[in-house]
Amino acid sequence: MINSVGRDIPEEILAATGRDVFHGSFCHDGKEYKRASPMVRANLDPRRSKLTESVHDALVACGIRDGMTVSFHHHFRDGDYIVNLVMEEIHDMGIRDITICASSLGKAHDPIVPFIEDGTITSIWSSGVRGRIGEAISAGKLKNIAVMYSHGGRVRAIEEGRIHIDIAFIGAPTADECGNLRPVGGKSDCGVLSYAYADAQYADKVVAVTDTLVPFPNVPASISMVNVDYVCIVDAIGDPKKIASGAAKPTTDLRKLMMAKYCSDFVAAAPYFKDGFVYQTGVGGASIASAIYLAEEMRRKNIHMSLGLGGIATPMVRLMEEGLIEKLADTQDFDLGAVQSIREHPDRHIEITGSEYANPMNKGAYVNRLDYVILAALEVDTQFNCNVITDSTGLITGAQGGHPDTAAGAKCTIVITPLVQGRSPAVCTDVTTVTTPGETVDVIITDYGIAVNPKRPDLAEAAQSCGAPVHTIEELRDIAYSITGIPEKIRFGERVVGIVEARDGTVMDVVRQIKPFAFQK
Repeated sequence: MINSVGRDIPEEILAATGRDVFHGSFCHDGKEYKRASPMVRANLDPRRSKLTESVHDALVACGIRDGMTVSFHHHFRDGDYIVNLVMEEIHDMGIRDITICASSLGKAHDPIVPFIEDGTITSIWSSGVRGRIGEAISAGKLKNIAVMYSHGGRVRAIEEGRIHIDIAFIGAPTADECGNLRPVGGKSDCGVLSYAYADAQYADKVVAVTDTLVPFPNVPASISMVNVDYVCIVDAIGDPKKIASGAAKPTTDLRKLMMAKYCSDFVAAAPYFKDGFVYQTGVGGASIASAIYLAEEMRRKNIHMSLGLGGIATPMVRLMEEGLIEKLADTQDFDLGAVQSIREHPDRHIEITGSEYANPMNKGAYVNRLDYVILAALEVDTQFNCNVITDSTGLITGAQGGHPDTAAGAKCTIVITPLVQGRSPAVCTDVTTVTTPGETVDVIITDYGIAVNPKRPDLAEAAQSCGAPVHTIEELRDIAYSITGIPEKIRFGERVVGIVEARDGTVMDVVRQIKPFAFQK
């Protein structure tokens, strides 16, 4: 069945997963539904301790068995230890057919790939599957179809009951014996616990895993003891130095710096650049650099940002400390500078939940208040559709994250990408995989120029003012093809190995198994 972005979704996949095809970003506006409710085990006896001596004991106490769904958060990013720790114990216990529901998985979790291969893990539901996990899924090693969500879409699926979590494991930098959890004050601070909040609320059993037990009450708690069943103390939950990934740093690449300058000049020329605007920048180096350039315009015109939103990195913190940003609403923290700022300026940071941030099916989300969002993409096509999860070989290598959520919510969505990435055109006729629909993308900025979505003629004047050559998206594609040649289509197998779920729960696209490359004789 053809969806609204032109992707043919196999009928058997729709039948097997109980999903409909994507019909447009806003087609479910006003939909009503009842939120799911978890199983709650009453704790009436004050003598009963929540403390467990090991992950093994916590799993036994939670009644781990074959076929369960366990969840994790990714606030420790590439420094996370908990996923590997828990899954190794589950494997050693002989438990099989586990579904992992993680807010994101990365290279830190490469060690669990053998558990995919031997049937310990048979399903993965996550916003991101980087590293060897993505390779394993693309190669067809996962028994069931992987489901890739946006951050808002994952929370929506949990709240409406499409995802049911049996046991949630929440890495907590500090915890007290009753299960009040905070993301600061310990050995492995991560800033916020935004993406773990829904797991804590809706999972049948919740296990806090900490390496720093503190006296009761550990307040103000990001996650309250009323949602925590057990507290497990381990030697280490993560390496905070690895929270900062390579992507979460301002770029020094001259080409990317030029694109960042184009972007900041466009933002300053667009109609939403006025006192009190709300802004979010993505994790890409050029996106972060654009915020630094934008600060110059803010100083020059005496314009202040009321709110910086999303994943927060040091450049945004510095703008807040300078007084150019009133407050930061953190859903995750991309580096130690942001984590330190939360400790030092708790009054200037707002820790918002994943649902508050981006759930499209609640009664309001922060993303809907964005004036600008600055994003990156692996590919953009002539319909302005974006791909952020599969590379030029079709390999699953990235994450939807908040990309579709912020694009749908912002008044002006800007995507920055080099025209050519490696030897592959980033602007093309059709993206390999649609993750963010073009109807929610307004401007593309490349090192060869800028293109404005024809649906946004009101932004054309701003494009003329930013100093970059202005092209149609087709012209940018043609320039890219003149450099790289027209790429051959990737040869996929027939088997569907992954679903790209739209933020409303419909199917945006599917990912098929990669065919092994063979030289033609």
